[in-house]
Parts: sequence; C-alpha cells; structure tokens
Amino acid sequence: MQTLHKPEWIRATLPGPGAYPKVRGILRKYGLHTVCEEALCPNLGECWGGGTATIMILGDICTRGCRFCAVKTGKPSGFLDAMEPENVARAVSEMGLKYVVLTSVCRDDLEDGGAGVYAETIRKIKQTKPEVLVEVLIPDFNAESEALKKVVDAKPDVVAHNIETVKRLTPLVRDPRASYEKSLRVLQLVKQISPTTYTKSSIMVGLGESFEEVVETLRDLREVDVDFVTIGQYLRPTLNHLPVKEYVHPDVFKMYERECLAMGFKYAACGPLVRSSYRAGEFYLMSMMGR
Repeated sequence: MQTLHKPEWIRATLPGPGAYPKVRGILRKYGLHTVCEEALCPNLGECWGGGTATIMILGDICTRGCRFCAVKTGKPSGFLDAMEPENVARAVSEMGLKYVVLTSVCRDDLEDGGAGVYAETIRKIKQTKPEVLVEVLIPDFNAESEALKKVVDAKPDVVAHNIETVKRLTPLVRDPRASYEKSLRVLQLVKQISPTTYTKSSIMVGLGESFEEVVETLRDLREVDVDFVTIGQYLRPTLNHLPVKEYVHPDVFKMYERECLAMGFKYAACGPLVRSSYRAGEFYLMSMMGR
C-alpha cells in the first residue's frame, strides 16, 4: 500500500527549552506516565514547553488493542500502584498546573475498570490544590453506571470520553470490546448522573470517513448533550497501525468547526494537530466566559 506524504500543514513542535525539562523531571520523579509520550502525541513539544501535560493513570499497559493507538497492550494482571493518586497530586502541585487532564489505559482486568482510582486521584488533587480544574478522559468502563458514578461523584470539572471515529469505521478502528453505541451511552450516563457536569468527546479524521459521516457523528454526540468536541487528523504512530487514508485540509476543519457551533456545542476545537486534550484548559475557560 502506498504511503501518503505529510502535507505542509502537518508540523509538530519539537520539545525545546523552558518548562519542558521541569515537567519531564517531575513526572520521572514520581514515576508517572503521560499520554503525551505513550501515544506519541505531535503536540508534546508545545504542551510540555508550556508547562502542561496529560497524566496517564492506572499504569501503561492497556487491556485493549485499538488499531490507531500506540499505547502498549497486554495483561496488567490486576496490578495497581497504591501511591499513584498521591503521587499525581504532588506532581500537579509541583508543576503549578491550573488545569490538569487525567486519562488512562483501559483496565478490563479490574472489577470497576479503575473508576475508584480515578475518583481517588481527583479527590487527592482537589485536596492538595483546590483551585486546580480537573478534566478526566475516561475509558468506557463497559458503560457500567456504578463505575461512572464513582468518577462523577468525585466532582471533576469535565468528563471526556472519545467516540474516536464514525459509526461505519468503528469495528475497523477500535478494539472489539468498544463500540460506537457504548461510547454514546457512556456520555449519556454521565449527564444523567450529573446534568451540570461538562462532557466532551473527540473524533479522528483521515481514516476513510466522509464529511457527512462526521456530521452524523456530531449530531449523535449532541443528541446525548455533549458540550465540547475536538476533531483532529489521525496520524499513524507506527507501521503496525492503520494507515492514513487522507490528510484533511485545514479548510475542511474550519467547515467542521462551523458545523459544531451551529449544532450548539459550547466549544469546538478542529484542526490537523488538535487532539482530545489539546489546550483543554483554554477551551474550558473560554466556554465559561462565553456563558
């Protein structure tokens, strides 16, 4: 299969001076993982250089094997680091973050999927530094309402769960244990548990979807009252992952953004290098100002 050449608008920022060494040092000190590194995010330089990071809890081994993701897959066999919530809170405090995103691998080996660890980490952060805003980017927890309630009751400021791609491509792109309908149900349940909690989701494009299919996905997300949405270009992390079918032009992302705002999303971030947690704090605060 022929490999597409990256166009000029796909340019990542390389890690540079400034806060980058500080952030890296603090994360290493506490033995923490970031999705920035594990998923080979193209914005690592920009975000770490600005003193922010998306912290990945529940270890670095995922029990699922989505065909777009560079995170390691395997069998964690129930292992948990009992000090992880405390260490995350300390790291957040030392980094001086005002807005932190917590995400994780999928942990189907745990009874609650790791929801209790999410809840404890949120509480530790809020206790250590009450002014910090916390966004969680959660796995689906198999759409178990009790697990979701554990997370929501810990009062994160935003609960995000990514639908990832359009309905037709979901079986090709995601692990068989994930589904389009399950992701919508997760987002719906969060709103039922706490109607005032902001919800968020993300879509990758360039996997062979049509413009109309993306718009249909956006409508489905609005149907379950999702507040924020991000749309970004899929970038193949390794040759073992799905190939890029198309590099979507920036003008198309502008069209997607107009569609999002017309549908009533409180905020939309759409662009080639946008990722689910990209400049998350800025988008949250701007939506609050918009209110």
